[in-house]
Amino acid sequence: MTITGFTHGTKADEAVRRFEIFTGSGRRRDWSQEEKERIVAESYGGEASVCAVARRHGLSPGQLFTWRRLARRRQEEGAPPMFVPAVIAAAEEPPARRRKIAPKTAAPRAAIELEIGEATIRIAAGTDAATIAAVIQALRAQA
Repeated sequence: MTITGFTHGTKADEAVRRFEIFTGSGRRRDWSQEEKERIVAESYGGEASVCAVARRHGLSPGQLFTWRRLARRRQEEGAPPMFVPAVIAAAEEPPARRRKIAPKTAAPRAAIELEIGEATIRIAAGTDAATIAAVIQALRAQA
């Protein structure tokens, strides 16, 4: 069949006005992990927009945004949990009273107090890190 034999759209009598020829193998490009990391780092550089960086390397902007999201996810998975800065304050002791009888032992005081929004969490000394991380993650999920 010749080019003039093709018709466009719904009209059978209208000839083709545009004809594209694709060259190349048409297969996907295979980017090494180092190339991806370099391009993602360049996109965070701030000198050019993410779309401009993608065009410079022959990528679609969506592909570069996907690489950026995956890089952030890998970084978050490998990073230790983030905590807010701690403020250490001396415990206020109640004034001593004179007694003839020895005072009862007081309940153990919390070693750490976290205030997150309206919630206050008191963490006793010796609590393992996994329990603390689970409590913080549960609070984040509620927010």
